[in-house]
Amino acid sequence: MYENPDGVMIGLEVHVQLNKLKTKVFCGCSTDYHNDPPNSHVCPVCLGLPGSLPVINRKAVEAAIKIGLALNCKVEEHTQFYRKNYYYPDLPKGFQITQYDFPISSGGYIMIEGEDGEHRVGITRAHMEEDPGRLVHEGTIDKSKYTLIDYNRSGMALIEIVSDPDMRSPKEARRYLDKLRNILEYLDIFDGDLEGALRVDANISIMGGQRAEIKNISSHKGAERALLFEIVRQKNVLRRGGVVVQETRHFDEAREITLSMRSKEEAHDYRYFPEPDLVPLKISGWAPAIKEMLPELPDARRMRFVEQYGIMDDHAKALTSERKVAIFYEEVAKIADPKISAVWICDVLKGELNYRDLTIEAFRKEDMLSVIELLMSKKITEDGAVDIIRTLLDKGGSPEEIVKEKGLLKVEGDIVSTAAEEAIKENPVAVSDFKAGKEKALNSLVGSVMKKTKGRADARAAREILLGKLG
Repeated sequence: MYENPDGVMIGLEVHVQLNKLKTKVFCGCSTDYHNDPPNSHVCPVCLGLPGSLPVINRKAVEAAIKIGLALNCKVEEHTQFYRKNYYYPDLPKGFQITQYDFPISSGGYIMIEGEDGEHRVGITRAHMEEDPGRLVHEGTIDKSKYTLIDYNRSGMALIEIVSDPDMRSPKEARRYLDKLRNILEYLDIFDGDLEGALRVDANISIMGGQRAEIKNISSHKGAERALLFEIVRQKNVLRRGGVVVQETRHFDEAREITLSMRSKEEAHDYRYFPEPDLVPLKISGWAPAIKEMLPELPDARRMRFVEQYGIMDDHAKALTSERKVAIFYEEVAKIADPKISAVWICDVLKGELNYRDLTIEAFRKEDMLSVIELLMSKKITEDGAVDIIRTLLDKGGSPEEIVKEKGLLKVEGDIVSTAAEEAIKENPVAVSDFKAGKEKALNSLVGSVMKKTKGRADARAAREILLGKLG
């Protein structure tokens, strides 16, 4: 059972931008604005000009239902939009169209890897709303000389996913975000690599204090760092005899600190009331039809990989944690040995990609198949296979060219035997230690053989030859 001595409680509000829709949620402006000049994708509706009227995007409603179903929520038959009233420069109308009393879905959950095994995180609600514009500060928010406003983002369809306060550490919060993004990518409704695609507000409290809301977190790493800082800050306030007040704070990603912005608003501060320009939606009958079209989601694919390919659950979990990696693996496993493929993609390729901050698209399926074929035919060693993968990522080429250029073909027989004899002759201390019962000394001799053969000998074969020669 995980102990939580500080009584940490974390809940996340995740704003997901449906940027794969062709148009915004209430107007016909294109969503393809990310590489275009500021304020070039706007119209009277998303600028909130007098007399303009919103019209709901049916595809946005369907995407919201998909998300609700994927998060195990109850999709409501009746839903309604409200006006959330507040003034901020990025909100041209002076209010945001959102949902309040009647969200489109609620009462769901997702399972994550918690501090003490699998952990369930409840989903309070997932509701629809429009995105505000984007503020661009000159410098940090607390010392900015001026602020620019780009309304290209204004009116983009958002789904706000509100979790229960079920996370007990920053690490669990990051795992929740990783799992949530993975589910959303499987649904193919947003591109998580685009600016503003997934933004996080975090609510956190520790025992003895009020909760603080941290705004404007733009990455999973940022969320973990913001929460770590906030836990330390709140503990220090309590340790000095102070009071942790309920407030809204801003995360400064450059300095990895949170800054006080204002006292925390309550729902009544926003004076919610039904949006008069949009009638309530009756969507009974939509959910069953959409559920039939849902793709295979990460947990289901993970179970299938274990059953169909006979791989370890840990490997299946790693392979399905990214949709593109899962597709890559399955394409390789259709041709090569599924278990060998899982080991090399999970344990080697993913690690090398992460080290270089690359995605699976940086490596060709055909190259993975070639590396596995060279291994299975015993033409190269495991060390040689790792060398090929690293060289492909760093310099390109083909596995066959790299094998030829680096001389990676495996050596056997007399060459390994000669290298073993030389290793024994050149390392008398290791030989004495081994004969004295120190088993680890043999590893030193194996290493010497591998060095002499430039990694082209099979380590297990070298070990057997050494044992034979050492008596």
